[in-house]
Amino acid sequence: MIRVMLVDDQAVVRAGFRVILEQAGDIEVVAEASSGSAAVELARRLQPDVICMDVRMPHGDGLTATRQIVADATGTPPAVLVVTTFDLDEYVFGALESGASGFILKDCEPDDLIEAIRRLASGYGLVDQAVTRRVISEFARRTPTPRSDAAAAHQLTARETEIVELLAEGLSNVEIAERLFIETSTVKSHLGRAMAKVGARDRLQTVVWAYQNGVVRR
Repeated sequence: MIRVMLVDDQAVVRAGFRVILEQAGDIEVVAEASSGSAAVELARRLQPDVICMDVRMPHGDGLTATRQIVADATGTPPAVLVVTTFDLDEYVFGALESGASGFILKDCEPDDLIEAIRRLASGYGLVDQAVTRRVISEFARRTPTPRSDAAAAHQLTARETEIVELLAEGLSNVEIAERLFIETSTVKSHLGRAMAKVGARDRLQTVVWAYQNGVVRR
């Protein structure tokens, strides 16, 4: 069962999400919060698998809360899915930089919300399908190019680095496998080891790590 916490200052939104998610069968809503500060405390105490996080809220915004939740985690942090009405790049990039695992709009279809939560719970970061490559490209453009961190670079094998570089181009496992003439399962294995080495919760945060540490260049 995937344990989910809902964070939104509008009770009607939380109620609607609860109905949608609990009909999925494999998702349990374990808590609700109406502010970022309350979300931080509940996340610390309950350790949900996935947090659906609003951006704009009184008493602590969602991006600040996400940053604190990720920083407070003693083990693997919850996967944070930023759910917002604002289709603005600044929120997308703020979410990624804060440690969120995905971004989706509130007007998405119910099945898309359920699928996003399942993907995040399985370790797959997600940005709304329509903007995935654009977001990664723009994130790379906005991120200052650091000197390559030798220690970070040497954490990965040559093949793992190659796969992370292709992941940063927005390629899927299947596309990476086709590019490198290897099996999709091999891509998954290499990527899983790379994520474990750098402490990334999911694919999306692996890309963020790679750009921030100069492993992947703009």
